[in-house]
Amino acid sequence: MNSKVILSVLGTLLRFLGLMMIIPLLVALYYRESLLPFLIGITLTEIAGIYLWSRYKSDDDWKLREAFAIVALSWLTAMFFGAIPFIIDGISPINSFFETMSGFTTTGASILDDIESHSRSILFWRSFIQWIGGMGIIVLFVAILPKLSIAGRQLFRAEAPGPTEDKIKPRIRETAKILWMVYVVVSALQVAALHLAGMSTYDAVTHTFTTMATGGFSSYGRGIEVFNSPLIEAIITIFMFIAGANFALLYRTLYTDHKIILKDEEFKFYTAVVVVATAILILALRYGIGADPLTCLRYAVFQVVSLLTTTGFASTDFNLWPDSSRIVLLLVMFIGGCAGSTAGGPKAVRVLLLLKYARWELFKSIHPKAVKPIKFNRKTVSENVIQEAVSFVVIYFLVFMTSTFIISLMGIDILTSITASITTLGNIGPGFNLIGPMASFNAMPALAKVVLIANMWIGRLEVFTVVVLFTPEFWKK
Repeated sequence: MNSKVILSVLGTLLRFLGLMMIIPLLVALYYRESLLPFLIGITLTEIAGIYLWSRYKSDDDWKLREAFAIVALSWLTAMFFGAIPFIIDGISPINSFFETMSGFTTTGASILDDIESHSRSILFWRSFIQWIGGMGIIVLFVAILPKLSIAGRQLFRAEAPGPTEDKIKPRIRETAKILWMVYVVVSALQVAALHLAGMSTYDAVTHTFTTMATGGFSSYGRGIEVFNSPLIEAIITIFMFIAGANFALLYRTLYTDHKIILKDEEFKFYTAVVVVATAILILALRYGIGADPLTCLRYAVFQVVSLLTTTGFASTDFNLWPDSSRIVLLLVMFIGGCAGSTAGGPKAVRVLLLLKYARWELFKSIHPKAVKPIKFNRKTVSENVIQEAVSFVVIYFLVFMTSTFIISLMGIDILTSITASITTLGNIGPGFNLIGPMASFNAMPALAKVVLIANMWIGRLEVFTVVVLFTPEFWKK
């Protein structure tokens, strides 16, 4: 392990993270709020970054092992230094780390009980770190830093949200640039749409940040419900759905083949899940709470898309819904959005591949001598891809069950423990019971918060990148 290379790259990332704090500093200046949280944050982050970069500056190349360490430690480092403005603002260190990790990993699980009591600049930083983390910290730096682009393929692979690396261009730096270009353009479109729908510029920008990142932080305790606008909910639903789709696929649809998105099996499966889950939830709400059909449609489609894409916005307190309705929402939490999106969760492509694999096993049990390969998008799926999907799900559920068990040992009820684990591991946000959409995670014990921080970290980096660091083989020559 070349620790010098790792520390050098972390120093470079910290220097850019410090520069990013200038943006909320300007927001604080505009609204005449305290500049201290960001001045201290910028100073400490830049000092640490410059020290690491100059002290351990190295031109050595790195391999996959160093890439895993760089990516995993980059997110932890971003959490520690990104939390400085929250700590200076008066939030306890453990709560600040929780909020920052939830932000960067686009989980959206908050410990803030009274969100509106915090300054606009602090809430802006809270939303902005979700937007940065949505497309990926490393993907951003690969796009803008020539040095990182040299070994960017290993970094991209270690952070990429999905079972495969979806390249648009031969050079990974060009791919990263295009992904961020699509991200920025679609974000700008949503800001304009929300502003035209009646949101203030500040609300339109902050809610766009957390929609496109599928993060779900809102500058209001009641979330999207506070606007009480079907039009705003419809706009956010559309952009959540877009953010949950594969960005590389969206780019190809716009610039190469306008029909490719209609041919993609994962996108069709993702859309089918939205339609079927929404239809079931409409029926459950119609007969569960007796609401009229249009109200049921309004609530159902928003919450299904929000939780499937792991955004976590709430247009109503679904924690008060009947169990039949909440079961539908719980099930979609175990699916997630598409690979190559900003969404969390296991990803639709893995679920689809496992369904195909199960169907293949049934076929083989009847026709053991037949040769029938598993296909995805008309291409034969290699055994390695299937093994990766199976391994991912096994480790994912082991982490989920372990964290659920640990949290339940602290006296937390089982439904809260289950949903706290799955919403943090899947980077979703709100859960049920004590951590419902209109509540916070502040009441959770400190040790539970540490466990949930680890869940967010593991889930955002697709399990393998973090878990591999704890295997003996990783450290052997």
